[in-house]
Amino acid sequence: MNYVIIGNSAAAVGAIVGIRANDQTGKITVISDEPYHTYSRPLISYWLQGKVTDEKIYYREPDFYEKNRVSALLGKKAAAICPEQKEVVLDDGSRIPYDKLLVAAGSSPFVPPMKGLETVKNQSTFLSYDDAQNVKRMVSEDSRVLIVGAGLIGLKAAEALEGKCAEMTVVDLADRILPSILDLEGSAIMQKHIESKGVRFILGQSVSEFNGNKAALKNGDALEFDVLIIAVGVRPNTALIADAGGKVDRGICTDDRQLTSLKDVYAAGDCTVSHDISGGTDRILALLPNAYRQGEVAGCNMAKEGSAVYDKAIPMNAIGFFGLHIITAGAYQGECYARQSEKGYKKLFYQDNLLKGFILIGEVDRAGIYTSMIREQTPLDSVNRELLFESPALMAFGKPYRLEKLGGIKGE
Repeated sequence: MNYVIIGNSAAAVGAIVGIRANDQTGKITVISDEPYHTYSRPLISYWLQGKVTDEKIYYREPDFYEKNRVSALLGKKAAAICPEQKEVVLDDGSRIPYDKLLVAAGSSPFVPPMKGLETVKNQSTFLSYDDAQNVKRMVSEDSRVLIVGAGLIGLKAAEALEGKCAEMTVVDLADRILPSILDLEGSAIMQKHIESKGVRFILGQSVSEFNGNKAALKNGDALEFDVLIIAVGVRPNTALIADAGGKVDRGICTDDRQLTSLKDVYAAGDCTVSHDISGGTDRILALLPNAYRQGEVAGCNMAKEGSAVYDKAIPMNAIGFFGLHIITAGAYQGECYARQSEKGYKKLFYQDNLLKGFILIGEVDRAGIYTSMIREQTPLDSVNRELLFESPALMAFGKPYRLEKLGGIKGE
């Protein structure tokens, strides 16, 4: 069997593991337009910060390809898929045949059209290892850094540059920071914390025009800067499947076995649409654990068709900014339980006898219990709700559940 994987991040690694769990002899070829061994994208901010070395940014050990008998074509870009011929065409014109193909192409930074952007000499996005290296080369202790985007990527860039530049300003069209994962109260808590570290926010505004190292805002104000980081968002890389005639709706569409509408072609990771069981919707879930699990399921099915399904996807983020940690998961719908104290902020959402989602800031211990309840759709009337909401612990669950989790014994 000839397996080909386009991509080299979490979903690709998961697929290699899934294939080798079922097929020890088939040929695996990985195609990646980046020249690097598989690395962890969430670690690029820590690399820029100086907390992670070049060696430690790897997502797997250096001999991962060798151990799993993988032929890695690094620095090679897949230009097209020919599903009838079962070939991948590279941008140099060479063709790679496949029996089973996985598209794990990830996403790319979204750079909106901004007048005069081409006049900015020192600019970068912040999604790849190359991006982090570019930012490191451009920024000095005297630099004034302008970050466009107050979401996850922009604020991780800001955190990474703490103490490495003279000043930082973050501009965003939204009226609050981290709107994709936090509610109003949570955003206000995080904004106050990040501002205490010297970061300036200009919210509800956008850049109307760049002129060299000057940015004109739509309200008429002007900002001078030395380095620009664009962190507005990402777009799934769907062109390979779309151009081959496969079904795409914002992301690549798959079934719960990660099979696309094209024969013997699978897809996994940030380029795909997932079914969010917490909200009951189909959406892009650009999350590393989700990508890895999708890839593993795809790999299992590529080697042994129909052997695995992925039907427990939920949005989840575990992230910290300037020492203050956040864990969020699920859908923010239904009734809610909220508590704010000196230790942190907690909000739990529940509906139809199920925990639907949560936001935890600062006080993030035992968040895994809440996450497990959402994934497993544990009925709330089967637990001590008051104890669970106040202080999650196994004692909130009945004896059969505790025996199963602690001793591997399933109750009657």
